[in-house]
Amino acid sequence: MRMFLDILLIITSLLLVLLVLLHRAKGGGLSSLFGGGVQSSLSGSTVVEKNLDRITIFTGLVWVSAILGIGLEIKFA
Repeated sequence: MRMFLDILLIITSLLLVLLVLLHRAKGGGLSSLFGGGVQSSLSGSTVVEKNLDRITIFTGLVWVSAILGIGLEIKFA
């Protein structure tokens, strides 16, 4: 179980960094570096932004759950 939680934590950590970098920044930021014109046309769509927000929140919740699971396993094992 511990190995599964460790792998889940690593995967969700990397995915969370990637998803946060994909968000559209108000001042351009790092998200404008990846994709150029394609990114600007996609980021204008509210559906894409809403889906990206939902995926980011879900990934964050899985990340927090993995941390809590590892903490509980350390405490009671």
